[in-house]
This record gives sequence, C-alpha cells and structure tokens, in this order.
Amino acid sequence: MTTQTDRLHLDVTGATAHELGVSRGSALRGSLPTAYAKYAELFRILGVSEEMERDGVSRVVAAVDSWRPELLEQLRGVADGAGVPFEHVVALNARTELIALGTRGASECSTVTARLGDHRLGVQTWDWHVELDAYWHTHTVTGHGLRYAGLTEQGILSKIGVNEAGLALHFNILGHASDGPDGIPMHLLSSTVLSECASVDEAVALVRSAPIGSSSAFTMLDAARAVSLEISPVGIFEIPEVEGSVQRTNHFQHAEPLMAQKSEIYEPDSTERLDLVRERLAAGVPESSTELVRLLRSEPGQPPLTCIPDMSKEYGDRWGTLATIVTDPDVRTIRIFDGMPQASEAGEWRVLTV
Repeated sequence: MTTQTDRLHLDVTGATAHELGVSRGSALRGSLPTAYAKYAELFRILGVSEEMERDGVSRVVAAVDSWRPELLEQLRGVADGAGVPFEHVVALNARTELIALGTRGASECSTVTARLGDHRLGVQTWDWHVELDAYWHTHTVTGHGLRYAGLTEQGILSKIGVNEAGLALHFNILGHASDGPDGIPMHLLSSTVLSECASVDEAVALVRSAPIGSSSAFTMLDAARAVSLEISPVGIFEIPEVEGSVQRTNHFQHAEPLMAQKSEIYEPDSTERLDLVRERLAAGVPESSTELVRLLRSEPGQPPLTCIPDMSKEYGDRWGTLATIVTDPDVRTIRIFDGMPQASEAGEWRVLTV
C-alpha cells in the first residue's frame, strides 16, 4: 500500500463551484483517467454494463440539476481541469449508485462515536477494494461555502470529513432493494453537507430536503450530539446516540428500511461486526482516542472490523482496510492513518485542521 508520507494531499480552492472543480481536476490531471478506467473495470466485474453506466449517469445528472445545479458546475470544472469527459467524472461521484445496480457481496466499513466527558470523537475504518488503494487521497476544500477537510477518492468531491463549523461526517454504504441512480449521489451529498451545514441539526434537515435514490449512513457529530442517519429511497431514519455512543456498520438498524434490505450483500458480516463493537463498549467506555481506535481492531477468527485482502481472489473480492480515521469536531480536526488500526499506534497519522 501507499505510505502516509507518499499519500497525495490536495488543497482545493476556488471562489466559484466551477473554479473549485478546476482546482481539483488540474491537480489530478495525470491520474484521473486511470482512476476512472479502474472503476469502469469494477463496474463491469459487478455486472454494470457500459449502457447501464451511461443511463445511470444521465439519471444522476437530471436529479442533481433539479436540486443543486452548482454541483454539476463543480463536476464540469473537474472534467475541464483534468481533461477527461464530464460523464466519467459523474460516474466516479456516482460510483455508489452505479455499484448498487450490481449484485455482488461485500465487506465494508465500521464507525463508532463516543463521548469522552463532554467531548465527542468519531472513529472509522474505511474498507474498500485493495486495487483502488492508489486512488484515494486527503484534501482541504476552501473558498465556496464552509471550509472542510478529509479523505476522498480521485475526482470525487467528498467522503469522510470535518468542517470549520465543527461538524464531522462518517460514511458507510447500506443496501436497499430500491437503490438506483435516481437521486443525489451520496458522495455529492457528503460534499453539500460539509460545505453548507454548521451542525448535525442543519445536516439532517438538508439531507431530508434532497431527492434520494440510493442508500448510505451518514454518522455525524458536533459539540451537541451525534446521530447515524440512515438514508434510503424509502425514507431518512435517525439512529440516536445511546449512552454517549453511536455504532454503525453496513445494515439498516431501523425496522422500516430493514424490511427490504439487500441482506445478501453485507450480512451476516455486518451484524456480527456491530455485535462485537457493542460487546467491547459494554466492557468499558473508551477514555482516549487510542482506546476508541482499538474498538475497531479484529483478530483472526473474529468478525472483520479490519480487513486483510485475500490476494488469491480476483478484483471485486479483495477487500482491505485502506484507512483509519478519527474526527474531533470540537477542535475541527480529522486524523487519517494510511492502513489498519493494528498498525496505527506505532505509525504516522496525517492531521488536518480546519
């Protein structure tokens, strides 16, 4: 895997949405075409044909244009800066929605928030296809809306982050039978939350205002509260903080969307991971960020809170924990470790403050 010192960082700046996009795209001009090609390969492996991709991109553009057309201007800026087709940039930002058209199983991310006294922290492992490890980076985004920083992928406007108002956002994919590319892509929704919202309450209201066609969970925290927001085509459902903590893996916890969940994709893995985290929390509340990260360590034979890729398998089935992330909204900081929690205590973290 890429080392922390080699991992790309972008300072994305611009007074307008288009300028922000050009800033991002120009910095990725040499690598964005390869990143798209690797995702297009994944789409085909997962059963998403070129025709399905083109149709999905068209549907996403129509949904975004009716809600936040400036997001399309930003994506056009990325395409202009990188010298790639606009449709490729849309496909990258809608990769969650396009992948939902496929039918393959997955391992995915785990997230926990905890209140240490009056101080809230969030921690997450980001598990993804190991072949895409070269195509993620950190970034700070300044100049059009609230400043934010975090982790994202090539050409994608946002993923996990914290903004200057003290709002942090963690991101887990969910799967519902109605998922498709007929709403705002989750990665664009993340960017909008971080650039427009100063609190969890504002973020929940914004998400409720968006046309939704796919499913994910945004676990968000600020100085006042934490919540895991289950987003789906059948509604938005809040999973509240209980005894100072919210825990999230990749299945719906609310009964209504759970009824039509794509359980074949993330289960029984997701429930087993959540049970392990809750068992550990019951044994004692973490007293530091180090102890919080330890909640997401797993050993051989345990549910995979951290993933080691099986390189005997093929692309599409080789899952690895690419990054470990800690957010501290009180001090507007996100800490990112390039790899698994097991190595993080002796390793170098990248610290971004907004």
